Amino acid sequence: MNLSSVITLIDTPRTQDDNGVFHIGEETARTVFADVKSASGAEFQDGFRNGLNPKFVFTMFRYDYHDESIVEYEGFRYSVFRMFRRGADMIELHTERKGGTNVGNGNR
Repeated sequence: MNLSSVITLIDTPRTQDDNGVFHIGEETARTVFADVKSASGAEFQDGFRNGLNPKFVFTMFRYDYHDESIVEYEGFRYSVFRMFRRGADMIELHTERKGGTNVGNGNR
């Protein structure tokens, strides 16, 4: 495993007021190292059937992850839809491209 890719983990805190209205707070971002792989063909097919659009799997130290919902990689944003523990110290973040999280130009 090669943890040489730089990714940014982005948290968008949400709070609910007394009237039940949700408010999105200011984003916070942290840069960490990860191994990056494309989603497998099987995962892509399974995800597509379930309304997902899997793109990348980011493997990183679990201590670097604090339940962020967005990963930014090479100028594009991806939503985390699944997290797996891999051994004692590693996790995998399975991500997809989806409306509302994308920045940058082009297709990925």
